[in-house]
Amino acid sequence: MGKFIVVIIDSFGIGAMDDVAVVRQADIKANTCKHILEYHLAKRLPNLERLGLMNALGEEVGSMRFAVEALVGTSDLMHEGADSFLGHQEIMGSRPLKPLIAPFSTVLDHVQSHLEHSGYVVERIGESPAILLVNGTAVVGDNLETDSGQVYNVTGLLDQMTFEQIEELGRCVRDAVFVSRVIAFGGEHVSIEQLLAARQVKEGVYAGIDTPLSGVYKSGYRVVHLGYGVNSAVQIPTILGEAGIPVSLIGKVENIVSNAAGRNRPGVDTADLLEITLHEMHLMSHGFICVNIQETDLAGHAQDTERYMNRLEVCDRYVGHIMELMADGDILIITADHGNDPTIGHSRHTREKVPILVYQRQGKSGHIGHYSTLSCIGATVADYFHVKAPENGTSFLSSIV
Repeated sequence: MGKFIVVIIDSFGIGAMDDVAVVRQADIKANTCKHILEYHLAKRLPNLERLGLMNALGEEVGSMRFAVEALVGTSDLMHEGADSFLGHQEIMGSRPLKPLIAPFSTVLDHVQSHLEHSGYVVERIGESPAILLVNGTAVVGDNLETDSGQVYNVTGLLDQMTFEQIEELGRCVRDAVFVSRVIAFGGEHVSIEQLLAARQVKEGVYAGIDTPLSGVYKSGYRVVHLGYGVNSAVQIPTILGEAGIPVSLIGKVENIVSNAAGRNRPGVDTADLLEITLHEMHLMSHGFICVNIQETDLAGHAQDTERYMNRLEVCDRYVGHIMELMADGDILIITADHGNDPTIGHSRHTREKVPILVYQRQGKSGHIGHYSTLSCIGATVADYFHVKAPENGTSFLSSIV
């Protein structure tokens, strides 16, 4: 038993899932990996190529070639839509529940009543669709950056309330709704006037705060993601922590997955996160390390193929360093949580299959299969460390060792 390392290249899908024609027609032609490479035909990602990225994709693109000795698989998403939060919960072994998908306006009356019953002072802001101003210091409304109707935001002012108070308000909203996520967050040096000035309406039915415009990201930003139906007790970090096995969550994964007994290392910059990953590898004799590379997702949202490729190149270089540091018995998996094809014509996540690239020193080669859920990764981690399995997923450990 050694180190099990999972690198999640956020949004790096390998082609639209079979169900998109029915459930998500805007994603029919999505293929994030292929289209990024097509925009940069002369460039190579040598380490991802060596690990079998083209094998998982199923075709060679530009300078990128199939790998003879790689060990690869692929997976569908079990969760609804294409959501980073739900994707990470699924990777950690959760069985996704079907959430409500509805504008905040459809639950506004119920949320307002629940908040007032809980002792908050609530005021409606704006014509229908309205948002809620709570205690004059926080706003509740639709999330305008992700898929419409799946996430509600609680945006607070950290100069006027503590982060713990913002989280408490978020949990109160969470108790009253059934969407996949309630995100509670705040920033410093932002006035209520600035916050309300960033109110926007999408499609006539979704009303909320444009978070980048509001300025809450600029100083002292803190956030907690509150998921629907997520039970951390049946997820890999908690299971490993209870067994005394070290766990390190790095990047975005640390603020969306519970890891009470382990180390949590926040950050966004790709190189910084992968330097932390190398440092954690030096510290651990054995344990689980998971890092999320968020900047690829941010580039997808910005529909910026140049930035996306640049972040992939940084990631590829560090994957080589990770491989060099690995000892016999260590396992590395490179995967993703969905797609975010910047060439598809919209800036939202895309519902795509994802690669599972597996590396060990003197490891096997071939194909480990196609899986119906990302939880196959969490189940494999549990199998590797000989701990109880998470609630979802089938281990593929026997196919790789």
